[in-house]
Amino acid sequence: MKQLAAARHWVFDMDGTLTLAVHDFEAIKRALEIPLEQDILQHLAALPEALAAAKYAWLLEHERELALAAQPAPGAIELVRSLQARDCRLGILTRNAHELALVTLQAIGLGDCFASADILGRDEAPPKPHPGGLLHLAERWQVAPGELVMVGDYRFDLECARAAGARSVLVNLAENPWPQLADHFAVDCAALRKAI
Repeated sequence: MKQLAAARHWVFDMDGTLTLAVHDFEAIKRALEIPLEQDILQHLAALPEALAAAKYAWLLEHERELALAAQPAPGAIELVRSLQARDCRLGILTRNAHELALVTLQAIGLGDCFASADILGRDEAPPKPHPGGLLHLAERWQVAPGELVMVGDYRFDLECARAAGARSVLVNLAENPWPQLADHFAVDCAALRKAI
């Protein structure tokens, strides 16, 4: 983990990584009539345009309520602020909407830490695990993808990092259920901060 101490380019998942996880994905799928085994965004993308638009609108409103009430995950504020103090580049890559990422970051007290152009939501980049968002940030920041560190709480974050050639850190789980995907593991953002 110490080799991450020199990393200067950090990309964070948002929900469940920088915030306490509150999304009830099964309830969302039931409300939107999406089979439980299917991915929400992939399912909506395959629907006829009018139906998809109505379901996206419901999803956006539901996520807006969650964003307004977002709470920071343990150690998240301190980690991000310590990286900011080191003059690291900071980005967000989320499957949420860009506008709601801004609301969420403001709600948890990190609204001033990320440039808007460095916050990529589901409309600015292909949803993770696709590597497009990380590759976009690497190009924007003019660094090789291997210089990026992706911090997240789910396998999509790890798979995205692996596909892009970036390093990954899994946080906010008691143990690492994806040892073959995660380059590093920290029980939470506070532990990650101490380790680097």
